[in-house]
Amino acid sequence: MPYTLQVLAGLIAGLVIGIGSSLVDWPWARALPSVVEPVGTLFINAIRMTVIPLVCAGLVVGVSATRDARAIGRVGVRALVVFVIGIALAAMFSAAIGYPLFASLTIDPGVAASLRASAKSSTLGAGAASVPTFVEWLVGLIPANPFKAASDGAMLPLIMFAVAFGLTLNYVKPSARDVMVGALEAVFDGMLVLVGWILRAAPLGVFALAMPLGARMGTGAAGALLYYVVVMCGVCTAFTVLVLCPAAVVMGRQSPRTFLRAIAPAVAVAFTSRSSLAALPASIEAVRSDLRLPEEITAVYLPLAASMFRVGGAIAQVLGVLFVARLYGISLAPSQLGTMIVIAVLTTFTIPGIPAGAIIVIAPVLASVGVPAEGLGLLIGVDSIPDMFRTAANVIGWLTGAVILAARGASASSQGVGIGGPDPESRSRP
Repeated sequence: MPYTLQVLAGLIAGLVIGIGSSLVDWPWARALPSVVEPVGTLFINAIRMTVIPLVCAGLVVGVSATRDARAIGRVGVRALVVFVIGIALAAMFSAAIGYPLFASLTIDPGVAASLRASAKSSTLGAGAASVPTFVEWLVGLIPANPFKAASDGAMLPLIMFAVAFGLTLNYVKPSARDVMVGALEAVFDGMLVLVGWILRAAPLGVFALAMPLGARMGTGAAGALLYYVVVMCGVCTAFTVLVLCPAAVVMGRQSPRTFLRAIAPAVAVAFTSRSSLAALPASIEAVRSDLRLPEEITAVYLPLAASMFRVGGAIAQVLGVLFVARLYGISLAPSQLGTMIVIAVLTTFTIPGIPAGAIIVIAPVLASVGVPAEGLGLLIGVDSIPDMFRTAANVIGWLTGAVILAARGASASSQGVGIGGPDPESRSRP
């Protein structure tokens, strides 16, 4: 059986058995979900074990490469600006749309209280912080002890430290920098291998998480998860239609028909394969043959976009946190929503290129706003369909950024500045 179907089968089986155990009066059936629940706790703890080294190592390595981005010309720097703006827009759009949609989702207060109590009784609820004041939040951005921040699960201060440390590596001697970056790349790659091992147990872990949920929520569990899937797919589609495509037409100076016809093959590959990298060859063909953009876009921008630019990942993290918070009956204050968006933007750059990578990186975002990570396994269980829409959004985001960069470069070149930087001969011209 394909891996995706195994995970989905684990989810369905867990929900069915959990719901069934709540409908009978047999003592052993009533006790079964509590017996299985620790297995789900182990699965989530195993994923959380990899998150801090994965995110921190990925950020340090990525930030320390900014020197390389400058070396490859202005297009590299402009690409990074497009990435940050695009991902931030995706996160804020998702929060603005997802918050009222999930607020309308009806969750029985007794069920939510039961879920919260279950999370508090396990290590999954550890690190859930109370809502800080603005001054406390501001002061807490700089960790006095980054190791304590890691131990406490305070992800935003830890991310600030990782970004600062990555920047400093550009100012140490090259031999020392190469050693440190190489070691952190090995940590990042090792964590990816470990995550791959853990995900092999996802069908069992998802089953163990879904059974207690089904026992506590009854048939409402299936309805809530279906609602989440519909919202995720709808928000991805809405962001593509309302933000990405208009940006390509207005800022990228493309006719709607030309742009849609050019990107259609790449989007079809992304949607059906659920792999952004699988769509890269079709994206290169679209940029070269159909859109006829400068060679710098193919040589510099698209490889950077394929590794870093994932608007779908930002959407997944924000909506995943909002859904799990609603499931557990947790209200998020404005300061928590702001923290969620900031961390989602930063951690999106560290999403690994593996199945459910965007869902795995939700763990630090959940912890940062005091939402139990127990719901993470449930999101993995229903991720196959939303992942298709997110992957398509990622590729459309790449190509939207490509036409915008090309249009901006054309504007600059008309003033004596090319997309790769100032024309050296222009300084000697009258």
